[in-house]
Amino acid sequence: MSDRLPGYRVLETLGYGAHSKISAAAELITGKRVAIKHVVRTSAEHDRFVEQVETEYQVGSLFEHPNLRRSLHIHRVRGLLQVKEVYLILELIEGLSLDKARPNRLNTFLTLFQKVAAGLQALHDSGWVHTDLKPINIMLARKGVVKVIDFGQACPIGHKKSRIQGTPDYIAPEQVRRLPIDVRTDVFNFGATMYWVLTSENYPTEIRGEDARTGAKLTSADRPLAPNEWNDKIPLALSNLVMECCRGNPGDRPADMKQVSSRLAMIQKLWQKQRETVREQRLGSNPSSIINLES
Repeated sequence: MSDRLPGYRVLETLGYGAHSKISAAAELITGKRVAIKHVVRTSAEHDRFVEQVETEYQVGSLFEHPNLRRSLHIHRVRGLLQVKEVYLILELIEGLSLDKARPNRLNTFLTLFQKVAAGLQALHDSGWVHTDLKPINIMLARKGVVKVIDFGQACPIGHKKSRIQGTPDYIAPEQVRRLPIDVRTDVFNFGATMYWVLTSENYPTEIRGEDARTGAKLTSADRPLAPNEWNDKIPLALSNLVMECCRGNPGDRPADMKQVSSRLAMIQKLWQKQRETVREQRLGSNPSSIINLES
């Protein structure tokens, strides 16, 4: 990498993404540790991966927020007429993604998702929608640090995408129909992510339309079980919020992440008050419970 990206020393490979390699590296001058996402274009089919890295840099360099991963620099290696390689230098987050570090206590869950909501709200305030929130795109580090990552599929509020983008288990109906995207799209992705954490099941989304590249087609979903139907220890107010976030019509969802965060905070406040008055009561003691809700 030193030949193509001078000034950095690769320390280790962290993983692989969509046609990309992510490594931990150190700046040679300062010793600062960073993450580097590397994409190589070898054919026209790879143009979209280069575009996603360019978008991630554009969006991730807009803000400095404790719950959003920052893009620091981009380095392009050009051929005769076009970019052949892209190196995106990112804030290094030393931790685990949510899919590998699910919280098993309600209080932790509520705190975590309020931080995610705060990050998304800051993103929306910048005029952008993430459009691909899912457990793998939420990083948990030491001291309670929570970061939303990967802005490669982000788009301006009100944008209508030319192709279906998103992850099937978390995608909102308007993404599949290729309708204009707004902040309520992230509300849906957020709700579907909470649903998975609480139930260990994916929210049964209805995918409508068909896309030549992805082959996404209409699938009729049965009435999804609410989280408190999977586990009666989950507070009804939280279960209701999750299901409202996942409503098919964007107009029926909470209007923005501020509303979602406010309701999460109220649920947490009521829960903590309940715990103060019934400290000896053990919630989540049922061995068959999917999530231990003891705080």
